[in-house]
Amino acid sequence: MASKRIVSIGECMIEMSGGEDRTYRLGYAGDTLNTAWYLRALLGKPWDVDYVTALGKDRYSDDIRAFLKTNNIGTDHIGTVPERRPGLYMIHQDKGDRHFTYWRDQSAAKLLADDKAALHKAVEGASLVYFSGITLAILAPRARGRLLGAIVKARDSGAKIAFDTNLRPALWSSPRVMTSVLTAAASLCDIVLPTHTDEAPLFGDKSIEDTAERYLELGVEEVVVKDGARDALIATASERITLAPPPAANVVDATGAGDSFNGGYLSARLEGKSIREAAENAHRIAGIVIGHKGALVEPEFVG
Repeated sequence: MASKRIVSIGECMIEMSGGEDRTYRLGYAGDTLNTAWYLRALLGKPWDVDYVTALGKDRYSDDIRAFLKTNNIGTDHIGTVPERRPGLYMIHQDKGDRHFTYWRDQSAAKLLADDKAALHKAVEGASLVYFSGITLAILAPRARGRLLGAIVKARDSGAKIAFDTNLRPALWSSPRVMTSVLTAAASLCDIVLPTHTDEAPLFGDKSIEDTAERYLELGVEEVVVKDGARDALIATASERITLAPPPAANVVDATGAGDSFNGGYLSARLEGKSIREAAENAHRIAGIVIGHKGALVEPEFVG
């Protein structure tokens, strides 16, 4: 892999966070964008980070493009769907937990994989392609096929493929469709980053070891099982490492914690660090992020 280019594919949404006294802070976020943000913050200048999605031609779509450019995230492969707009979600805290409300029915990102040629061009020459279960969930079935076809072509050309299953049952037509699509997608990947507590009820995993083994049996080279504030397990065919997070800081907002963990892990692996060093970095970054409001923490806090 001569190039040093990361391509992250998914949905960027308008994020309204806070909610105290019905006062909200407008930002932009989304699971694959959050991970791209932390990859950009943690990797040096030799690396390019591009985001692949679709936006409209409205004020907020323009603002998202400008926001990404300002923060050195590439926008050349963002499609434009004039009649659509970005999705929106609101976060509010209640009794120590986060609650989300979404408006995404007309999200332009649902059409991000409609142009097959543009999609293949977007991943061409990538060192790493990253996507998630949410990326797949928002797409129509044929569009999922186009996306996975582009991912296979990128892998055949030498890219590493990383995938967070990020299960969101409400976005799928049925649990059976969700589990079958995500399993098929994972089988194409080099690194899979599931969350055990999300996976266990749907796949019947009794432990984080079960979750890791299930993906290893699909041929995944590296499985990074997150489990909230509990130990993470990193598993390969020849190695198993269980690593506890450092003592928790004050938890202000856990939004984006898993996505930032992924960014911390993948950035370290791209720089040649061991899986243990990468997991330590991932826990460190997630620990910083949960001490701030919203999904995206300013780069100077994590770099």
